[in-house]
Formats: sequence, structure tokens, C-alpha cells
Amino acid sequence: MIAEEKALADLTAMLSEQERIALDTEADSLHCYFEKLCLIQISGGLEHVLVDPLAGLDLQPLFDAVCSRRLVFHGADYDLRLLRRSGMFEPVDLFDTMIAARLAGKPGLGLAALVKEYFGVELSKASQKANWAIRPLPLQMVEYALNDTRYLLEIADTLEADLRRLGRWEWFEESRDRMIASAREAKERDDSTVWRISGSYALTPRAQAILRILWFWRDSEARAWDRPPFHVIGNEDMLRVAQQMANGGAFSTPRMNGRRRKSFEVVVALAMQIPESEWPKTEKTKRKRITREQTQRLDALKKTRDAVAKELSLDPSIIAPRAAMEATAADPNGSALMLWQRRLLGLPVSAPAEKPSDA
Repeated sequence: MIAEEKALADLTAMLSEQERIALDTEADSLHCYFEKLCLIQISGGLEHVLVDPLAGLDLQPLFDAVCSRRLVFHGADYDLRLLRRSGMFEPVDLFDTMIAARLAGKPGLGLAALVKEYFGVELSKASQKANWAIRPLPLQMVEYALNDTRYLLEIADTLEADLRRLGRWEWFEESRDRMIASAREAKERDDSTVWRISGSYALTPRAQAILRILWFWRDSEARAWDRPPFHVIGNEDMLRVAQQMANGGAFSTPRMNGRRRKSFEVVVALAMQIPESEWPKTEKTKRKRITREQTQRLDALKKTRDAVAKELSLDPSIIAPRAAMEATAADPNGSALMLWQRRLLGLPVSAPAEKPSDA
């Protein structure tokens, strides 16, 4: 575990000499409201190390060094979002073994499945939901973390060779670039709908009004406590209480400490006073009526996709997910499908616009 500036500087210097570096991260989203980067796993050369972001280290020199190399991740989307919140992190070259495995037609896409296939090693999942903010890390968690990058470089070599042999390298590059662009997009919370948890639409309007105020109370409690919301009260309990209250019946208060119980009872009393005019309105989304022409295009796309998928021994959703086909049927010139997908489906591919001359 690297937790001192000198050791981090030595690691950064060593990594600057490597052509490829494997990376992974761990956070504490299952244990805190305010998720934070808790661990960076790195494999480069013959070294497999852990870096402790909680030790107050300046990570930017490390980020600058590794981002100039080829980085190998497994499922990079989450890691990129997490690392970008901790500094300037923009890789110049990235290989994602999950994307590569999907395009190569691997039956198992998880890291454990790939390690099992290539190395015959069964990776433990015991620390999957562990609290990565604890210090010192138990040896079991250290071993689990190191295994997240220990095999990645060799897996990447094999998968890249497979993709190039299959003529799918351009597929990978475009899919990777789309993932990187997606990971840059900020996800903003919509307070008008964020409280609508699974099962909420089955509630009566009054029960939904009660659920809404309970959700925001829970969120406030979780934020102040810095714990995940489900530590305050679970979704099932909120749905049950909301429905029981709306029906005018008695309800059992979930287990809570004294202060939180009193706060909960105050919120419950307020919830019962919400006037009907402030109950959520369930507006039915009017779906655009699909035309006969669009239906025919969708059917043709599906038929072509399924034939191509069978020929290539790939899951049809890799060639084109249904949502992307529906969007393309509605707008044949849209960007729902990537260029390589459009080519496989026999769709026209527009040439990229030429850049204006400097002259």
C-alpha cells in the first residue's frame, strides 16, 4: 500500500517508463452517502501495487504519468467518472477488456470469468461489497484488490489479438470512444422524479405524495449521517408505510434510534396533511405513433441484425440493441447506431465532414 509521497513519486517514475499500465479503483458507495475514491490498483511492469487516495497524497503527478501511457481497464466507465472527480484524468489511449470481450463474443464478460478462462484461476468475490475506506485493509481485501489488475495486461493482449484477427478492431475503437464520451457526461439529479423508486407507480396518488416526502426526508438524513439512504430506511419499508398511511391504517415504524424516530414521526404527520392539489400527477407519456414505414424499417433491421449475429456468433444486442434500432427506424440518419453497426446492417454511412482549410 503506497501512502507516502516518496513512495508515490518512485512509483510514478517507474510507471513513466512502462508502455502499458492496468488500473482499477474501489470506492465506498455502499457505506457512505458521499462516495469517495478509496483505492487505486495498478499493475505495470512486474509491479502490482495499491495507492491510498485517503492518505492525502497529491495524485495529479501520478495521473499525468499514467494518462500518457496505454491504460487497461475492465469496465472503465465507472472508474473514469471516479478518477475525474479526483483530478485531471484524460487517458490518451485506453483498452477496455469488457468491451473487447463483448465484441470478441466471449460467453462470460466479467473479470472473474475471463481470468477463469485464460488462467484457470477462481477469483474470490468475498470482498465485493466490503468497505474500502477502512484502514488498515485486511489481507483478504488486499489480495482481492490486487487481483483486479494482476491479469489485465495479459488478457488485453489476447483480446486485442482476437479482435484484430476477426477484423473487429475498428468496432472496438469506436465502441470505446463512445464509452469515454458517455463517461464525460454529468449525471444531474431530477428532483421531480428522483423519488420514484421501483414500485411507486403501483401506489395511489395520495400514497405517492407520502412516499415523496419520505424519500426526501430519508435523503436528508442519509446526507447528514453520511451513510447510504438504505441505512436509514429501505425502499420496501417506505412503500409499505406510504400505502398503509394512505389507507388510513396503522403502520409499524421501522427500527430507528430515538432522534431519528422522532424526526420520522414528525415527517409522517406532515405527510398526512398534504392536500390533494399537491399530490403527484401521473401523466401518461404519449408515445409517438409509429408509422407503417417505420414498422417496416424496424422489422427489416431486426431481420438483418439477427442474420448477421447468427453468422458472426454474437449476441444480437451487440450488433444493435432494440432501442437503437427503434431510434434508427424513426430517424435513419440519426446517431443511435455506431458506424460499424450501420455497415453490418447495410445502412448508409455518411462520410465525416471535412475540416475547413487553414488557407
